[in-house]
Amino acid sequence: MEMPTPNKAIIARKERVVSRLLDVLPVDAVIHHERETRAYECDALTAYKCPPMVAVLPSSTKEVADVLRICHQEGVPVVPRGSGTSLAGGALPTADCVILGVARMNDVIETDYDNRLIRVQTGRTNLSVTGAVEADGFFYAPDPSSQLACAIAGNIAMNSGGAHCLKYGVTTNNLMGVTMVMMDGEIVEIGGGHLDAGGLDLLGLICGSEGQLGVVTEATLRILPKPEGARPVLMGFDDNEVAGACVSDIIKAGVLPVAIEFMDRPCIEATEAFAKAGYPMCEALLIVEVEGSDAEIDHQLGLIMEIARRHNPVELRESKSAEESAKIWLGRKSAFGAMGQINDYMCLDGTIPVSSLPMVLRRIGEMSEEFGLKVGNVFHAGDGNMHPLILFDANKPGDLELCEEFGAEILKLCVEAGGCLTGEHGVGIEKRDLMHVQYAADDLEAQMAVKDVFDPQWLLNPAKVFPLDASDARRSVAMAAE
Repeated sequence: MEMPTPNKAIIARKERVVSRLLDVLPVDAVIHHERETRAYECDALTAYKCPPMVAVLPSSTKEVADVLRICHQEGVPVVPRGSGTSLAGGALPTADCVILGVARMNDVIETDYDNRLIRVQTGRTNLSVTGAVEADGFFYAPDPSSQLACAIAGNIAMNSGGAHCLKYGVTTNNLMGVTMVMMDGEIVEIGGGHLDAGGLDLLGLICGSEGQLGVVTEATLRILPKPEGARPVLMGFDDNEVAGACVSDIIKAGVLPVAIEFMDRPCIEATEAFAKAGYPMCEALLIVEVEGSDAEIDHQLGLIMEIARRHNPVELRESKSAEESAKIWLGRKSAFGAMGQINDYMCLDGTIPVSSLPMVLRRIGEMSEEFGLKVGNVFHAGDGNMHPLILFDANKPGDLELCEEFGAEILKLCVEAGGCLTGEHGVGIEKRDLMHVQYAADDLEAQMAVKDVFDPQWLLNPAKVFPLDASDARRSVAMAAE
């Protein structure tokens, strides 16, 4: 994956930049020795690595503003970083950049149960947001598989979702306001503790902008009362396409489960060996969960199981206890880690119409044969958010490149089916050179014009989202204008 050539003039100013950063941050918050910066050389897309020039760990919005002001004055690129769990290379550094990590910014600032909101610093992990309110009967809905580790900052940057996004939506549906620092150090407040702000939908613009427009340091999040109860049902099928058709029929029936999760045989086998969740050894597995009172759950699961029986499942198992439910979900939540134990893999997240699931799953299987690389499928089937895991050998010359080519073809297939390149992982570096597949030149120009307004020097999160030749040209024009 090509990255921009480091600016030697910036690297030559490293000592001065470090000295200025130490003027505004504690000594332990400025990491500049090469052996130490290697801890920030990649995110969860570990196939690509590049140690940054410097990494900083501010503890407040003011410190973030001070850092950005210095970098703006020095013309130094800045790569915002939450917990580094991005699977799309969203926090991959360049050799001439400052990594700005928000991991130390993890406080709860305000909890307001009357208005059902919580305000947090964005270094706080996803799961710990629910942890702060669950004793009072509330929860935060978005639940990425990495929720134990991923930060709210990255969730906002990539508009992350999770298993329960079918019913509760993704981050943008649960984000009410942000405090954001612009590249020149200006602090702005957008949205807040109310349903919708007047004027332009700037909050909608920022959520999913992948650190291209500013650094979000605080977030006001919607919290919800915990449901009375929840119960999953496990469905096993002899065919991926049949399982996909079952998902489509459940959605068409107008039933709204809180989650519909899909796993195919390679994932089932790896997960069962790892988590021992008691999954049946079949070709495809669905986990469908509903919420509500006991009567509501019984009614919804009755309809869902009736639909499932029309597709001749090899197993249909309704959870009978909280322990059994936890075991069913343990397998799904462990899937990515389990697959990582058997092989290197690249995880994609193209999104498709639910009605296209059978066709897309069939074509992925055919392409797997064509490329000679195995694929494990585990994804949020209810909203068509695919997560094909392409297995490859990182130590075998040419395998990574073959994997990338295969991945590009899967993402193109998603767009051709009426979907899009990403559902929740973001574009990052992984999909930036495929943006022209989904967007016409005029569409990309409009998006880049927005970045021109927020970040005129094109210093924020370089080499991400936009095709590299386009972003390089934009930055060259900006530098010439200085």
